[in-house]
Amino acid sequence: MTPGNQPGPRGDQPAAPRWKQLLALLSLALSLLLWLNGLLDSLSRPSVGNALNRRQLELAVLAEPSLPAPWRPLLAGPQPRQALAEALRGEVNRSAEAGNPAPASLQLLEQGLNQLQSGQANQARGSLEQLLAEAPAGQRQERRLAEALLQPQRPAVQAESQRAALRLVAVTVGPAVVLLLGIALLLRELWQRWRGRSPEAPPLQGPALGGLDVVLLIAGGFVVVGELLTPLLVAPLLNGLLTAQAIASPLREGLSVLGLYLALMAGPLLILVAMLRGLGPAPEGGWLQFRWRPLASALRRALRTLLMVLPLVSLAGWLLEHLWREGSGSNPLLELVLNSHNLPALACFGFTAVVLAPLFEETIFRGVLLPVAARQLGPGWGVLISAAVFAVAHLSLGELLPLLVLGLGLGWLRWSGGRLGSCVLMHALWNGLTFSNLVLLGW
Repeated sequence: MTPGNQPGPRGDQPAAPRWKQLLALLSLALSLLLWLNGLLDSLSRPSVGNALNRRQLELAVLAEPSLPAPWRPLLAGPQPRQALAEALRGEVNRSAEAGNPAPASLQLLEQGLNQLQSGQANQARGSLEQLLAEAPAGQRQERRLAEALLQPQRPAVQAESQRAALRLVAVTVGPAVVLLLGIALLLRELWQRWRGRSPEAPPLQGPALGGLDVVLLIAGGFVVVGELLTPLLVAPLLNGLLTAQAIASPLREGLSVLGLYLALMAGPLLILVAMLRGLGPAPEGGWLQFRWRPLASALRRALRTLLMVLPLVSLAGWLLEHLWREGSGSNPLLELVLNSHNLPALACFGFTAVVLAPLFEETIFRGVLLPVAARQLGPGWGVLISAAVFAVAHLSLGELLPLLVLGLGLGWLRWSGGRLGSCVLMHALWNGLTFSNLVLLGW
C-alpha cells in the first residue's frame, strides 16, 4: 500500500477521562468473553453444509430425466440416486449419534432409494407411498422426490423435473462461470500491479476518532449493547407482540430476525452519531465517505472486486473443509432461508441479509474501524484489523477463514477506492448471491 494513501495525522488529543478508559476496558473484556464463548459455542451448532449438499443431490435426482444425456454426469453426477442415498444415510446416522433422530421422511426416502438400487421395486413403492402419506406438506422436496420416483411419466412430474433442471444449472454452471471470470480478473489485477500500471489509491479519509472511541463503539456498542443487552430487552417484547397478533411460523421467524436486527443496529449507530457530532464540520463526502454518486461507478467497482475475491474465498473454504473435516456451525439464518417456503418470511430474511447487514457492518468495520486503525498503524494494518474483527464478529469458527478473506477484499476496496458505498454494495451483492443460492436449493 502506497505512502500516498497514508491517512493524515491527527492533532494532539487531550487524555481521555478516567471513566471513559475504565468503560472501554470493561466493554473490551466483556466483548472478548462473549466472542470467545460464541466461537466455542459454534462448535456445537449444526452446519448448514450437510443440508446444502443433500438439497443439491435431491435437485440432481429430480432434474436428471430432463437433462441432456451428454450433460447428465457433469451436472447431476454419475449416480445421483446412489449419492443421495449415501448422503441421507450419513445424515440419519449423525442425527442418531447426536440423540436427535432424523425425520421419518428422510429415513423412508433413503430406504426407498436403496430398495430401487437393489431392484426391489415393490418394497420401494411401499416405502415411498408411506412417505407421501406421513410426510407433512412442509417437506416439499422429499414429497416431490417420492412422486418423481413413483410416477416419472406424469406430466406434472415431468414439468417439475424441467424446473429442477433449470435450478440445477443455475446453482452449478452459474457459480463456475463466475469463478472463472473472477480468476481472470484477479490475474489481470495482479499483472497490472506488478507492472506498476494500477492507479494510485486516493487519500483514506474517515472519522477523526481515537482508538478508545473505536473500542467503545465496537466493544461497548456493537457487542455489549447490540449483541448482549438488545436481545435480552427486545426479544421478549417482540415475541409478545407477535403472539398478540397471532403471527405463526415461518413469518414469525422472519419478523423476529428483522426486528431484532433493527434493534441491534440502533444502539451502536446512536453512539456513532453522538461521536460524529462532537467532531465539528465534516470533510467533503462526510466522515464516513459513502459517496454513492456516481452510483454506476460504485457498483462497477463493487462487482469487479467481488468477482476477484470470490476465488480466494472459495479457496479458503476448500482448505478449511479439507483441513478441518468436523467443521462447526453456520449462521442460523442460512438454515432458516434454506427451509423457508413462505414469501413474506423470505422477504424479511432477504431485507435483513442484503440491505441491513451490509449497510450496518460496513459502516462499523470499513467506515470507522479501518480508517482509524489505518491512521494510527498504517493502511495495511487497518485493512487487516478490520477484516479480523469482521470475521470474529460472525461467531463461527468454521467460517472464520473465508470471512477473513472476504473482509480483506472489502478492506482493499475501501482503501483502493476510498468510497464506503462501494463496500456496502459489494457486501450486499455477496449476501444476495448467497441468499439466491439458498432459495434456489430450498424452494
